[in-house]
Order: sequence, then structure tokens, then C-alpha cells
Amino acid sequence: MKNIAVIGAGTMGNGIAHTFAQSGFTVKLIDISEKSLEKGIATIAANLDRMVAKGTITEEDKHKTIGNIITYTDIKDGVTGCDLVVEAATENLTLKLNIFKQLSDVCDHNTILATNTSSISITQIAASVVHPERVIGMHFMNPVPIMKLVEIIRGYNTTNEVTKTIMDLSVKLGKTPTEVNDY
Repeated sequence: MKNIAVIGAGTMGNGIAHTFAQSGFTVKLIDISEKSLEKGIATIAANLDRMVAKGTITEEDKHKTIGNIITYTDIKDGVTGCDLVVEAATENLTLKLNIFKQLSDVCDHNTILATNTSSISITQIAASVVHPERVIGMHFMNPVPIMKLVEIIRGYNTTNEVTKTIMDLSVKLGKTPTEVNDY
């Protein structure tokens, strides 16, 4: 896995994008608003500046991290060629189902589709896509770059392979994944 798309440039989305980019992944940060994307990138830069000031990363690390992020306002353009899409939009069922329907239409059937939701059923979201076995919850804690825990939530149809891939990926990000049930 090399190419990651993150949908939503708000607090959770920019934190997820920051974390993947800092770990060396190419990240496509997607939002419908150019202003939201600019604000998200500015937040990431400010957070990286704090890390540089504390000595936890170098100025070079900061520039590499920012350089790993590309912004998009179009979902189709943003998810093209991605191995994983992490949706971090507002906690609104209708919005999330619409996003996942779009992802189902434009992503390769092998692309893993994850959601950062903490309150909506993964199984319900997965029912809106072709190949629901590739849908999983990847619930990061705020602030994402600092908090270690990631809840991995399997939908009823999520495969063992997808679950293992996301668990292993979480460890590569320096996170502590824990598998939880979809209720």
C-alpha cells in the first residue's frame, strides 16, 4: 500500500492525512471546498511546526510530509490509483452513504474503503457499495498524529484479508490497532 486518499479536510481528515504523509505514504486529501483544503494543509503545517520546535522531527521531515500530500476537490480524480480510501466526512449517514456510493462507482474493486465513523454501522455503509467485503472502519482518535489507538471495525461482510491489511497498516503508522465489533 502506497497511495492513500482521505476524504474530508477537517479536524479528523487533516490529522489522518498528516499521519499517513509523515509515515511516507502519498496522500490525496479530498474535500469539496478549496478553502477547507487550504485550512487543512495550514493546520498540518502548524502541527508540524510544533513538532519541529519540540525537536521530534526535523525541518526536512516537515517538508517531506507536506510534499507527500496532494489536494483535490473531485472525488474521482482524488481516488484514482489509490489502494485505500479513508472517509472522514461529517457524521451524517446520508452524506456518508452518498460518498461510499460514489467510491463504489469510481474505485477499483480491490481498493479498500475505510470510514473513520464512530457512530454509524460499518455494515450499513458497506451495503451501499459493490464488494462490501472491502469496507472497514478505521476509527482514529483525536488528535490523530499523537493518539496511538485506532479502532478497527469489521462489517459483517469484511474479509479477514482486509482486516489483517488494515491492522498491519495501523502498526506501520505507529498506532495500536484494536479490533472491535460493529454494533
